[in-house]
Amino acid sequence: MQTKAKTVNDYLNEIPEERKTAFLKLRESILNAIPKGFEEQISYGMLGYVVPHSIYPNGYHCAPKLPLPFISIGSQKNFIVMHHLGIYANPKLLEWFTAEYPKHANHKLDMGKGCIRFKKMDQIPFELIAELAGKISVKEWIECYDTQIKNRKSK
Repeated sequence: MQTKAKTVNDYLNEIPEERKTAFLKLRESILNAIPKGFEEQISYGMLGYVVPHSIYPNGYHCAPKLPLPFISIGSQKNFIVMHHLGIYANPKLLEWFTAEYPKHANHKLDMGKGCIRFKKMDQIPFELIAELAGKISVKEWIECYDTQIKNRKSK
């Protein structure tokens, strides 16, 4: 879904009715669990949960004017997507998540490197997503980012 939304509320108003309930519940699951310090905003055309420049002035290495991304959720043409950079950068977190997923869902995990696709709105494992969102503090994410992603990209 292409968006021109500039605010979180604008984005939420664009969500198709058939996805709105699931999307709002996913957002609420993340907001209730994500550690303090992350901020919700529009990031890369989705709802983003980022480390603001006030905490990490360097910003994202790909675009330093942007804050450091952590989690993003979006409504795409055929599914709801969640990007979790912690899963991408931290093999132990990825291992935990992929082992836990079958305990919370009765369908196969549809996932790329750090991208999780939810095609059936009634089968999103909200409790697992909340647990995942709460697993990494801002400080831990910055340390992980600096050692696993930023340094690897600069080589």
